[in-house]
Amino acid sequence: MITMTQQFIRNVAGTFCALAMFAALPAAAQSFPNKPIKLYVGFPPGGGSDTLARLVGGAMSSRLGQQVVVDNKPGANTIVATEYVKGQPADGYTLLFVSASFAINPSLYKLSYDIEKDLTPVGLVAIVPLLMVTHPGSGITSVNELLAMAKKQPGKLTYASFGIGSAAHLAGEMLNSETGTDMLHVPFKGSAPALADVMGGRITMMMPGIGSAISLAREGKLRAIAVSTAKRASGAPEIPTIAESGVPGFDVGTWESIQAPAGTPPEVVARLNTALREVTATSDIRAKMVALGFEAEGARSPAETAQFIRNERNKFAKLVKERNIKAE
Repeated sequence: MITMTQQFIRNVAGTFCALAMFAALPAAAQSFPNKPIKLYVGFPPGGGSDTLARLVGGAMSSRLGQQVVVDNKPGANTIVATEYVKGQPADGYTLLFVSASFAINPSLYKLSYDIEKDLTPVGLVAIVPLLMVTHPGSGITSVNELLAMAKKQPGKLTYASFGIGSAAHLAGEMLNSETGTDMLHVPFKGSAPALADVMGGRITMMMPGIGSAISLAREGKLRAIAVSTAKRASGAPEIPTIAESGVPGFDVGTWESIQAPAGTPPEVVARLNTALREVTATSDIRAKMVALGFEAEGARSPAETAQFIRNERNKFAKLVKERNIKAE
């Protein structure tokens, strides 16, 4: 039979245990990270995603007190890197740096993972406006002129992309869908060969990431017509948006986000998100991002990032179905 004194002692002991467990939670969060973090990019070294990952990862290293090591796992439109990271321990030490392909792939491929169930967002890093460009000698100087020419010659005008299912591809199909035009898609293996054919006058139009084309436009090798996002690009504010150039509501671009394996402790995700917010809020990092063609978006929380990606996934899924887009 338990006496009142024994019961009191048990209650006190239970209270101390509960307090100890509660105190251990923030202590665990504070101890993260205690070793280097691997950040995997789904594209080869040297591209825009890789460059941004190294810029942001390097800046986050100083905030976290541990090195953020960027590694590349290119292949299958970022699927290789995503599959690898989702299978790693959910401890915050293995992360994925991924573009809009992350939200496009579920509509085009049979995947071994679910982007919402198998991964959890750390944060949105940047929005990447696409830049509509043509050959300077094409006679096209505005979105309206391009659309007028396309309607007069259905199926004759062409637009390039850096691959089926890429943001540039879907932006072109969105333009066709919203304007009733029929421009022919010509996929390339990368932006460089596609831009070369636009500069050579063999392709009518392309919408690559602004960072890869703005310098060519300023050199007179391409003509910049408009940007694809709802807002003008910070690095080229003189160029109008497609929406304000005759296609109201047009808003398509790519973006970069950091993901972690599902099940990563919320306090660890919060620690990583805080570091991301802090570095993308600095004037130095923001200026470097703009120079590369990125619009800093690090202020979003993990929950806000999850909703953003869900909206993007739904938008692209609807377009893929309507336009009957098939993977290679």
